[in-house]
Amino acid sequence: MSGPATPDDASPIPSDDLLRFVGSSFRSIWALELLLTLKSDRRPWPAAELVSTMRASELVVSKALEGLVAGGLASVERGGVVYMPINEQVARCVNQLEELYLVRPDAVRRAIVSASSSGASAFADAFKLRRD
Repeated sequence: MSGPATPDDASPIPSDDLLRFVGSSFRSIWALELLLTLKSDRRPWPAAELVSTMRASELVVSKALEGLVAGGLASVERGGVVYMPINEQVARCVNQLEELYLVRPDAVRRAIVSASSSGASAFADAFKLRRD
């Protein structure tokens, strides 16, 4: 006989592919939150409205939008930015990510931070002096 289920028992374990998608698609939690905002209300969002809705700076929103558009997750249309995944496979990844983020937000945050910190480490390593 087993005891009562804990929240972790029911939480999905993120796949390596999904974690790679997270790490390569989002430079910050802001970018993920912005994408989920676009996805939840599929209409053209003016940048100023996103700044207000996200309670973020114009710089944070513009950098996040640049990354989402470059990554094939959003598109700039007349009147604003819209959620528009480049293909069905990307749309499925976003759906899986959204589900995971609801139940295991820390796992998603760690994947984003880990990917961004490894990029910063690689950049810093390029400037290290080596002893011969």
